[in-house]
Amino acid sequence: MSELLSKLGIDWKLLIAQIVNFLVLLFVLYKFAYGPILAMLEKRQKKIEKGLKDAEEAHKKLEESEEKQKGVLKHVRTEAKDIVEKARVQAEKGKSEIAAEAKAQAEKIITGAKAEIAREKEKTIGEIKSEIGGLVAMAAEKIIGEKMDEEKDNKLIEESLK
Repeated sequence: MSELLSKLGIDWKLLIAQIVNFLVLLFVLYKFAYGPILAMLEKRQKKIEKGLKDAEEAHKKLEESEEKQKGVLKHVRTEAKDIVEKARVQAEKGKSEIAAEAKAQAEKIITGAKAEIAREKEKTIGEIKSEIGGLVAMAAEKIIGEKMDEEKDNKLIEESLK
């Protein structure tokens, strides 16, 4: 085989030395270059994976925050509607209370006015009766021609009024 190699122009000693040199170079490259490069690439890959994981978690937190915000806004809107509705109901209640109070005051004034009218009517009727009694007594005096005493006047007035 050595003859075959020498005919091809290959020196087997030189070939073995080149193979040994190649293996030494391969070992040195693996030890000092390939190993650190692989470690650096692995570190970088872990860093990238961590960054992606953190970004995904941040995205999830953002979505959760947005959902919470939507829930809070919905709750606030519901509360606002409730407050407005309560205010409207309170206003209606106040309005009806004021109307009822005004009606009660009007009734009270009307009742007072009717009572006052009744008193005035009784007073006026009493005054009219008294004046009519006096007029009847004067008319009777003129007709009869004599002055009647107090007892006869009262009796005549009572009969006239009846």
